[in-house]
Amino acid sequence: MARIAYHDADAEAFAATRHLTDDGLTAWRTAVARHLVPRPGMRLLDLGAGTGSWARAFTGWFPGVEVVAVEPSAAMRARCAFAPLVGGDAAHIPLADGSVGGAWLSTVIHHVPDLAAAARELRRVLRPGAPVLIRSAFAGRHEAITLFDYFPEAIRVLDTYPGIADVEAAFAAAGFATAAVEQVPQVTAPSLREAAAGLRREAHTPLQLITDAEYAAGVQRLHEAAQADSGPVIDALDLLVLR
Repeated sequence: MARIAYHDADAEAFAATRHLTDDGLTAWRTAVARHLVPRPGMRLLDLGAGTGSWARAFTGWFPGVEVVAVEPSAAMRARCAFAPLVGGDAAHIPLADGSVGGAWLSTVIHHVPDLAAAARELRRVLRPGAPVLIRSAFAGRHEAITLFDYFPEAIRVLDTYPGIADVEAAFAAAGFATAAVEQVPQVTAPSLREAAAGLRREAHTPLQLITDAEYAAGVQRLHEAAQADSGPVIDALDLLVLR
């Protein structure tokens, strides 16, 4: 069971606010290309694909690669414009054994209740040597994420997420080894003012899981800071690569 339900309100907020622009995606394309060798006919699994923004990006970046999006939430699937899209989750991936050449998980690992089961299932569907690329905010690694500057109470939620070592240990039991860990910068918003204007609590798991008073205090801090800050919002999430 995910940390939040991803019913209609959550899915709608996510679809409206959590997609990166081309500028925001640039560094991720470069990072992915360091660890994935795309070729025509390769199948790439986007696990926990949400509304399909990453699946669309991969399709544009790597012509000839077939991206298969798997998403457990019916509300998310209803808002996804990408195909093929199928229902499924990390413990039940509806793909054949050894049928994909890589797997991408973006901001989903903290919703996986059984990391060991997910690792075994990914090992089943991946070809030998194929990478698992996990984009995430991990426990204990909030410093480069702007959201936590204004909502420091949400750090306690982040710290209930799996840490990098937790994921490594679970996947090692299924035969995976760590190939890389790197922080990847992204332009999350053109300015703090635009980030504040577009903020939707339902789109961010850590904000949903703090109190209403803590959320209100953070919104006030964010809007006050936005009056003086005119630069782009640049965050860095981690990319963990396992093989």
